[in-house]
Amino acid sequence: MWLSAIALLIALYLAACIIAYFIQEWFIFHPEKLPADFQYQYEYPFEEVFLHPEPGAVINGLHFKLPRAKGVVFYFKGNSRSVKGWGKFARDFLGKDYNFFMIDYRGFGKSRGRRSEATLYHDCQVAYNYLKTLYPEEKIIVYGRSMGSGFATRIAAENNPQKLILDSPYYSFIETARRFLPFLPVAKIIKYHIRTDLWMPGVKCPVFILHGTKDRLIPFSSGKKLSLLSQNGVIIPIEDAGHNNLPRFAAYHDHLYAILNGVTRQYAYNSGIKASYD
Repeated sequence: MWLSAIALLIALYLAACIIAYFIQEWFIFHPEKLPADFQYQYEYPFEEVFLHPEPGAVINGLHFKLPRAKGVVFYFKGNSRSVKGWGKFARDFLGKDYNFFMIDYRGFGKSRGRRSEATLYHDCQVAYNYLKTLYPEEKIIVYGRSMGSGFATRIAAENNPQKLILDSPYYSFIETARRFLPFLPVAKIIKYHIRTDLWMPGVKCPVFILHGTKDRLIPFSSGKKLSLLSQNGVIIPIEDAGHNNLPRFAAYHDHLYAILNGVTRQYAYNSGIKASYD
């Protein structure tokens, strides 16, 4: 009898692993798909961009421009919706005198192509290369929000942007998945590892991590651990903020303005040495 019970438990466990493997993208990605002829509408001047990383793949993006911008922010968005909705965040950067660029990942918005961890990395680099044809790297600031924080960190590690700003980042995608599936061998079955922790030590530019102290999805401790891996990173707590509401807090905009515009704001870097944003 007990052998049958053990065999049943093993079978159920294996079934759970198989199901998790095949349906994981449904939990990870929550895209909004748009028809190819969809017309974006914003109150700010913008250009629609189409990039072609490989035959059959299209990456759609939006490039908001000011007449005399100080530089550009390459914003890696989270795992939901499309740039149609995320485009509203352009105002947070245009209002601080920076152009704003954002892409949709494959399967989101008007972006098309088979999605994998490798193709996502490649697409992000193709988009960064596009920006390099328009701006010197010292004018490019990379910003990663939630899921996009991993892609942003990889881009910063493999290139030379002016700054890296992370908004509610995870230590690694594997660690985040383990929080929700602690009983499964996540590292074996998950298709997207996105090891922010492995890329952070290779980031040479200043790193600023903005994280809500009441984030229930990706805890503040995740951002703190990442900051400890950075060569010159700082963790900036946004008191009482959660995961999806940082822009609702005045402190977020105050810190963001200081970071973007080099306003002197003293923080202790992980070396223990006091350093300003600029």
